[in-house]
Amino acid sequence: MIELEGLPELVDPVLIAAFEGWNDAGEASSGVIAHLESAWKAEPLAELDPDDYYDFQVTRPVVEMGDGLTRSIIWPTTRLLRARPPGLDRDVVLLRGIEPNMRWRSFCADIIDVCRELGVEQAVMLGALLNDSPHTRPVPILGSATDEGLARSINLELSRYEGPTGIVGVLQHAFGRAGLSAVTLWASVPHYVAQPPNPKATLALLRRLEDVLEIPMPLGDLDEEARAWEHGVDELASQDSEVAEYVKELEERKDAAELPEASGDAIAAEFERYLRRRDRDTDT
Repeated sequence: MIELEGLPELVDPVLIAAFEGWNDAGEASSGVIAHLESAWKAEPLAELDPDDYYDFQVTRPVVEMGDGLTRSIIWPTTRLLRARPPGLDRDVVLLRGIEPNMRWRSFCADIIDVCRELGVEQAVMLGALLNDSPHTRPVPILGSATDEGLARSINLELSRYEGPTGIVGVLQHAFGRAGLSAVTLWASVPHYVAQPPNPKATLALLRRLEDVLEIPMPLGDLDEEARAWEHGVDELASQDSEVAEYVKELEERKDAAELPEASGDAIAAEFERYLRRRDRDTDT
């Protein structure tokens, strides 16, 4: 469980959450939290007791060396951090965790309890899955929400997936049952280049997160890193004719499925992002 004593009073906080493991293809979603933690200089709030939810023979603790021969143990767990984005009069709670090995319902109940204690009424969960999307095209972002009205209000393209789920799906469901608003955003990572990191998918999640929350997201060097990543995959694919042909087939399939009006929606969304960043820069 989470120790709740001494938590600060936050201003209109929103939760952004991601978990390493099954829900995190290419480490794209956990990469968002790591990026925001650094960019916003987030400070620790609380963490779960790892003994309650992790099997240490499956998710092992890590030894780190300090000064001299000093060693420390880093236990696998889920941590919450507080950030105040520049120019914004509200707090953001970042949740960075590892998918638990057991007692998922109790785990979700603990997360909801601390969110209530902090005053969180809105949450965005992030995930990434392997898919047959080509690396040369924009990263598809699908999602789900606790109610259809919320999904329509943010123009969310809903996933029709049925099957096994991870802690992200279970946590969103728990938020809905608790009467809290929650959205989940899933980035599609090409299955033929699944190794992390995937800065292009991380960047796509950040941009869609900005649309959902209407909070300017710090992109840092991600644009450049995403272009370098795509160029590197291009070079690797060009060295294998079968891979190159497969990528071409995926591109043709993707292009044929795209609707003409989709480009107009993308332009409008990008223009709205520009206006938010311009307003933020003017205020600061």
